[in-house]
Amino acid sequence: MLRKLYFIGIGLLALNLSVEAGPREQAKRIHDRIAGVPPSAPILNSMEADIVSGDVIAAANTAMQNPAFYNVTLKNMVTPWTNEEQTVFASLNDYTATVIGMVRDDFDFRLILSDDILYVGDDALGLPAYSNSNNSHYESLEQNGVDLLTGLVRRTQSAFTGLPAEATAGIMTTRAAAKAFFVDGTNRAMFRFTVLNHFCNDLEQMKDVTRPADRIRQDVSRSPGGDSRIFLNACVGCHAGMDPMAQAFAYYEYEYDSENDSDAESGSLVYNDVGMIDPDTGTRVKKKYHINASNFKYGYQTPDDRWDNYWRAGPNALLGWDTQELGLPSGGNGAKSLGVELANSEAFAVCQVKKVFKTVCLRQPINTDMTTFDTIVGSFKSSNYNLKQVFAETADYCKGD
Repeated sequence: MLRKLYFIGIGLLALNLSVEAGPREQAKRIHDRIAGVPPSAPILNSMEADIVSGDVIAAANTAMQNPAFYNVTLKNMVTPWTNEEQTVFASLNDYTATVIGMVRDDFDFRLILSDDILYVGDDALGLPAYSNSNNSHYESLEQNGVDLLTGLVRRTQSAFTGLPAEATAGIMTTRAAAKAFFVDGTNRAMFRFTVLNHFCNDLEQMKDVTRPADRIRQDVSRSPGGDSRIFLNACVGCHAGMDPMAQAFAYYEYEYDSENDSDAESGSLVYNDVGMIDPDTGTRVKKKYHINASNFKYGYQTPDDRWDNYWRAGPNALLGWDTQELGLPSGGNGAKSLGVELANSEAFAVCQVKKVFKTVCLRQPINTDMTTFDTIVGSFKSSNYNLKQVFAETADYCKGD
């Protein structure tokens, strides 16, 4: 009985301490959640003073000046976006480093899906040069414990990778993304994982069987297992919206030596520029877009990289396509313009706040959080999509009272 009372007492004490957390305890919690490491005494004193004066955002910004915010917190948040397994246990790469650099430099976060941008290690660090065919540059950054707060510099993909500037599309055209999502297959993986990572929805949550099926490729059977109802009630729900948008990637491929490099570690992103013809298609379109054509020979045969967003109408209009409000066309050519379409949606903004909320508050937002959550989404947008603002306001919300 005494043992039971003891644990009840400890639990009540912990609850009381949580409820009555003062400015110093709040400062420490903010620093722990943002940087993942305890603050030094001077930093803690400074953050406490900011909180006492009512400037919690300043305290959070102080915590974000700790290198661990970039080397640990942001890296752990972003790394799962870079691989199909969605594991955090992957090496630093150009996708992860570019997101970290853009957050550090207060970039409009929407540009991660469209800009000609790449973050690499500073030349002064003496690292292996950036390579289109391996990840040694970034592995060395990590193995040498380079401070990403100071060690990353901004460059352009077009200068480092040989891609034309108009063919760059932020993290979608990094080598790491290509290795994960352009390798083999049909390039639908790039669309699926971009939506999963930046809309916080998988295709299953976005299925809409009411959209026209005219752009679904030939490789999709219209009667899987001999039953056309499966196609009409299931397959079309994803493919009718996905295939027209994944067409934006029709000129991209991740090439590697499949016989001697089964893990595709030494492959490179390649792009069919103007005047380049794929011998299997007779156009700039990569062979993978015409595979398994006999599955349904009357299906759509991809002629170019023109994409269209059929999800602006129907149930997925609720994703909030801001480009529609701006009067922009519902389609375009290539990955860059598709990235603009995706990143200007309400779903994109909401998803980034969800991910930061989970990182800082260590849980998913629930109904009682929604008023504050919506305020943070609005602040994210009004701050020109500055992700640090989201970290600061979320830390304020979860600091404890």
